Amino acid sequence: MDATVLTIIFIGSAIFLLFLFVKYIRIVPQNEAYVVERLGKYSGTLLSGFHVLIPFFDRVGYRHTLKEQVIDVPPQICITRDNISVEVDGVLYMTVMDPQRASYGVSNYHMAAVQMAQTTMRSVIGKLELDRTFEERETINSEIINAVDKASAPWGVKVNRYEVKNITPPQSIKDAMEKQMRAEREKRALIAESEGEKMAMINKAEGDKQAKINIAEGERQKLINISEGEKQRRINEAQGRAQEILLVADATAAALKRVGAGILSSGGQDAVSLRIIEGYLGEFGKLAKANNTMIIPANVIDLASVVAVGKEVLKTGRELAGPVQHSAPTV
Repeated sequence: MDATVLTIIFIGSAIFLLFLFVKYIRIVPQNEAYVVERLGKYSGTLLSGFHVLIPFFDRVGYRHTLKEQVIDVPPQICITRDNISVEVDGVLYMTVMDPQRASYGVSNYHMAAVQMAQTTMRSVIGKLELDRTFEERETINSEIINAVDKASAPWGVKVNRYEVKNITPPQSIKDAMEKQMRAEREKRALIAESEGEKMAMINKAEGDKQAKINIAEGERQKLINISEGEKQRRINEAQGRAQEILLVADATAAALKRVGAGILSSGGQDAVSLRIIEGYLGEFGKLAKANNTMIIPANVIDLASVVAVGKEVLKTGRELAGPVQHSAPTV
């Protein structure tokens, strides 16, 4: 055989083998699965790794990712229970659990899951009023997850979660809601302001009450201090007067003792007689100065009688005081 023909046959064989290698040798990436069909019938599922197919009999019918998939649910118009049209969209998270059922259970599980989510969303929104749609997001998500997961079980798909992205009411409803929120904020502001004024009045009343109590306590303490001071002043004055009386009495007693001792001494009676005459004459002179007209007793010049009266008084005093040790000279 000619060498040229052999070369052509060799090259053709190499190309054919390369074709077979490319077509029937499969390297499956991590977290992916290939569904193999043999003569048009499901043969098996290839997971990550190196795999060899039977030429002309096997083929890869479907390729699936086993990672969690994020599917955007397009916006749709839903009617609430109070007949308000709102536009709602969301995000669906799902994972292929069985590649065989995902291949043969439904033609397109992405579209089927999205349609089921939209249908369930319309049903759930229709049971709620507009105000509650913003509050019941968790309820909406939970009901959509349950409905889609139950429907997707035969498809070999697991719905992990659903999240509502936006709930958009019409512009007229937005304006009304804005007015309502503005009125609500103003109401809360007025309530808060009134509460503040109430607390201020209460605090002021409490402060005034406490101030009056403090003033009354101060006045009371002031009166107590004044009374205590007055009491102490009177006590001090009384003690001073008593001390003064005692001192005067002691001085008077001492003076009387000295006078008595002088009277009882030698010449004392004569001195007393002289003192009596001087006092008599002095008082008589004062009487003469005080009156233009005066009545003079008949015995005004009878000094001897005055002296005799004085002596009689001294005698009585000596008799009361005790016996005299020595006799006084007579006048």
